Amino acid sequence: MGGDHGPAVTVCGAALLLDERADLFFQLHGDEARINAELARLPRLKARSVVIHTDQAVAMDEKPAQAIRRRNTSLANAIHAVKSGEAKAVISAGNTGALMALSKMILKMLTDDLERPAIGCSWPNKKGFGTVLDVGANVTSDAHQLIEFALMGAAFHRAVRGVEKPSIGLLNVGSEDVKGHEEVREAHKMLRENVLGLNYHGFVEGTDLCEGTVDVVVTDGFTGNVALKTAEGAARFIKDLLKDAFKSSPLAMLGALLAAPALKAMAKRIDPGTGNGGPLLGLRGIVIKSHGGADARAFSNAIRVGVSLAASGYERDITLSLAQFSQSLAEQEALSLAATSSDTTIKDLPLAGHLEVAGNKVN
Repeated sequence: MGGDHGPAVTVCGAALLLDERADLFFQLHGDEARINAELARLPRLKARSVVIHTDQAVAMDEKPAQAIRRRNTSLANAIHAVKSGEAKAVISAGNTGALMALSKMILKMLTDDLERPAIGCSWPNKKGFGTVLDVGANVTSDAHQLIEFALMGAAFHRAVRGVEKPSIGLLNVGSEDVKGHEEVREAHKMLRENVLGLNYHGFVEGTDLCEGTVDVVVTDGFTGNVALKTAEGAARFIKDLLKDAFKSSPLAMLGALLAAPALKAMAKRIDPGTGNGGPLLGLRGIVIKSHGGADARAFSNAIRVGVSLAASGYERDITLSLAQFSQSLAEQEALSLAATSSDTTIKDLPLAGHLEVAGNKVN
């Protein structure tokens, strides 16, 4: 029921993916009358779906705290279906804050150390698609959280893109070790030691996002969200400029006609809908956030991400990686305590008295 268009897009998006994957089955949560009106035109989907009716839906501008208090919304019911095992993944174009709050409350985090999910996104680049996280869930992140993002981003990229050992970069204002704030430098230092076995590249800059320098780019949610919205705005700006340029004269219009196939291919590459579907990483269950303004084709891409994750072992991958990280931190803390204890023992030795050295007294 969420997003800018509701069932007109979400139901049709499911039908589009069903054309590719006839083995899929859908639970459609929301207003039965509105959903059935769409299903009436889609007999194949109707045969491969069930409607779970509720007359309550989370509004796009509803505060997360308010959404949590309403237990029978379409969004809450869909997430409960994942918790109970009735569904493998939930895909929503609705209220991001409510989706995150309800998912965390209902599904819980994979480990006690994780505070909240990180939103990942597929980012088009010269080599195909990279993964960028966090793009909006955590405004600020300390060094440990950034490393957790790296582990989760690698697991996601491995599951969806099939890269066994994805390369990882930390987004920074420069590539030199001295650049950036304290938290990003600390995360860089820990990742560079490579105790977690990650394919760590080092610092990357904003220009590397579209170059495809690394497979996974890690940053905090504030920076990631600004970068994402800037890139989407730039893509729309370029698209509008090209339209205006090709309408500027009869000769330009003829050129547009001749270049139409190439222009369509380029438009598809930079269309945010092509990489639509951002997972909420770190949850005990698969939750995918679609753009609110997605059309049916873009929404089907978000569903595809959920299908890919459901068919993979990425949750187990993340759990094992986070456990290894926790063990590494515990070992470092133990070594640090041992070193501190040793220093204290030496400092506390009595200095009074004398030592016998080669038969001589030394006061």
